[in-house]
Amino acid sequence: MSALLRQHAEQLYAQELEELQKSDTGKRPQNWKLTPQAVVTYLTGGKLKNGFEVTPKYIGNKRLMEIAVATLTTDRALLLYGLPGTAKSWVSEHLSAAVSGDSTMIVQGTAGTSEEAIRYGWNYARLLAEGPSQKALVETPVMRAMKEGKIARIEELTRIGADVQDTLITILSEKTLPVPELNSEVQAVKGFNVIATANNRDKGVNELSSALKRRFNTVILPVPDSMDEEIDIVKRRVESFEKVMELPAEPPALQEIRRIVTIFRELRSGVTIDGKTKIKTPSGTLSTAEAISVVNNGLAMAAYFGDGQLKAADLAAGIIGSVVKDPVQDKLVWQEYLETVVKPREEWKDIYRACRDLM
Repeated sequence: MSALLRQHAEQLYAQELEELQKSDTGKRPQNWKLTPQAVVTYLTGGKLKNGFEVTPKYIGNKRLMEIAVATLTTDRALLLYGLPGTAKSWVSEHLSAAVSGDSTMIVQGTAGTSEEAIRYGWNYARLLAEGPSQKALVETPVMRAMKEGKIARIEELTRIGADVQDTLITILSEKTLPVPELNSEVQAVKGFNVIATANNRDKGVNELSSALKRRFNTVILPVPDSMDEEIDIVKRRVESFEKVMELPAEPPALQEIRRIVTIFRELRSGVTIDGKTKIKTPSGTLSTAEAISVVNNGLAMAAYFGDGQLKAADLAAGIIGSVVKDPVQDKLVWQEYLETVVKPREEWKDIYRACRDLM
């Protein structure tokens, strides 16, 4: 069988989860694979008693992860909220992998997501032939999670229509999913809970009703606090990408990652790192996830159209593509930043020339 492009968290970090289980002697909530303390260690990293090193999956405020894990031990669901690219889906996946050993029970929210995607559906051929029956019922990830006592994930909750969102209210409050066609119901097994994600850029698209908001405990995931923190995140994720894709390129120099992160942080905040120059901000989010994507794309360029060493020319197109989302407004913002901030920096001449050549 050919190698998978992307493994689930519980497959990719199977050894870490196994080592954590071995050394995890505390009391676990029912149907949890690890204790809450071990789940936080899995997320934030640390050294076990036997010397085994657990890599951090979330680099940031540990307290946020403790709040998120504690929420899942209660009867309230968890809403991970924040800007695009702040690792909401990443954290959701790893939380599910550590708690349930299964991160695959996921519903992707879109404007077209229907009630059937959350509650249950029907095999219509069987339904017409036999009428409503257990065999004709099509279970959703949420229904399976309820039956098995696992975590269900709902991505982009605020992209789903308000009337469909509200189908979650009974599930979250009563821990029951009625199936009136069969005159029955599915009751949640201990260990069941829901992790939803939502972008604050989608605020106002489909606001959660007050009844649904009360069923969630909201944890806001911020952009990385410090430059070093963001550089560390980009470095770790790029190393992981390079390993999976087996690119014939050298690992990127820390200096190149630092320059990308600096550009993104300055344009995001509207001021240079030294605080001396105010600059206009583009319309995009310029998230950490986009910085990772720029470096990954640059590595692919260096591997297949360069000499295997990441250079400014390999990064330029990715930088411009991330910054210039609006071809008129953002282009002016970028040109101004290029001339007033990038050009005067002596050690950035290569980035300046590479970006100018593409404008």
